[in-house]
Amino acid sequence: MSSGESVGTKGFDKATVRDALSAHAAIGLLAGAFLYLICLTGTIVVFFAEWQRIEQPTAPEMRTIAPQSVQRAVETVLASEKGKPLTTHLYVHLPTQDLPRTTITTDHQAVHVASDGTIAMPEENAWSEYLLSLHYTLHLPSTLGMILVGIFGVMIVALAITGVVAHPRIFRDAFRLRARSNGGVGLADWHNRLGVWTLPFTIMIALTGAMIGLAVVTGYGLAGSFYKGDLEAVYAPIFGSEAAADKAPAPVPDMAAPMRYMQAHHPDVHPSYLILHDPLTAGQHVQVVGLHPHRLIFGEYYMFDAKGGYHGKAGLSDGALGQQAAASAYNLHFGNYGGLPVKIAYALFGLALCAMTATGTSIWLAKRRRRGLDHPRLTRAWDAIVWGSPAALMLTFVLRQWVGNGAPLVAAFWGLLVTILVVSLFVTDGHRFRRGLQLLLVVAILAGCVGFMLL
Repeated sequence: MSSGESVGTKGFDKATVRDALSAHAAIGLLAGAFLYLICLTGTIVVFFAEWQRIEQPTAPEMRTIAPQSVQRAVETVLASEKGKPLTTHLYVHLPTQDLPRTTITTDHQAVHVASDGTIAMPEENAWSEYLLSLHYTLHLPSTLGMILVGIFGVMIVALAITGVVAHPRIFRDAFRLRARSNGGVGLADWHNRLGVWTLPFTIMIALTGAMIGLAVVTGYGLAGSFYKGDLEAVYAPIFGSEAAADKAPAPVPDMAAPMRYMQAHHPDVHPSYLILHDPLTAGQHVQVVGLHPHRLIFGEYYMFDAKGGYHGKAGLSDGALGQQAAASAYNLHFGNYGGLPVKIAYALFGLALCAMTATGTSIWLAKRRRRGLDHPRLTRAWDAIVWGSPAALMLTFVLRQWVGNGAPLVAAFWGLLVTILVVSLFVTDGHRFRRGLQLLLVVAILAGCVGFMLL
């Protein structure tokens, strides 16, 4: 720690520290609201599988499912889509520890499957998907949203670095907390201490988030420069290449054979997905996504033809280091490894990151107020973001419970948040407004719990 202190106190002159502090404040104010929303939804999305189980508790669950049951379910789903355009892909989610359910998804439907292979009910997890979309894309068009969220990930890295540079004593004071000091010192101490204690987590989350979000930009850039616009060719060295398409009609493939092959030849690998490419065509083929225990990779792709013949794997588990790193970014970002203890740790660190994002703007507003430059409307608007966002999220969860899977969740969330922001511009008692939002959040949480117990 002493070497870090010498760099902080001697390595940067006063002008550098001042410039870093200015950059830190500017970035925080520019992106604060969206950064807070991304951090908030990311913290909740850590429990994405658990939210799905809460949202649809009656779906059949099982530890495993027999290969012949999967075959039966796939045949039933494909038969039900006769007369519709052929789905481009069919996904079979197999039971995992986090989500012990079997679900089949196509371009036209998503259904839960019972252990005997019969179709049990439609999948209805609109709130979970809406939450994930808010975190991934802010409900913008997919490519634009992911790029924007990736840029915000870069901003979080910049905030973390400039925050350290702008406070030369930040590491030396890591365990000095004036929690209730007046004049804004207590709030600043909470902000700085949380920043130090969670710095490795913040950098990891921000870098992996930026990597996931900006992969689209990188992919299109490489495709345009080196692959004549072929995006699939860019990703082939990492995730494997697609087989040549052949649209001639063909019968339902053997989906059970790949499962039996994995059981016989890779008993330590747990299949989590079967992906059927170009169903009911002569070019159809199957990928098995296999989970490797004690690894950070999201899985390995095992390739099979329509008759169950094995054609190798992509190499995510044992290929080049860059390939393995790319396959590990998703789990590192969302905490999908190590079970519930890791998820709880991610949630706690995520809450700390939310607190840092919220207090950063509050500290700046307080400093302005002490200098005689009060911004009451801006202060109330920031309270609307900090307390109104979680309240709106919980109210949409209540809406989903009482209205059903077809509830207009996206419109409801943004409508509620905009309404709260508009109200903040006209109220005059900022303290009462903030307390009202906090009460609204508590009521929304209680209503969500009551709705879960009753429904």
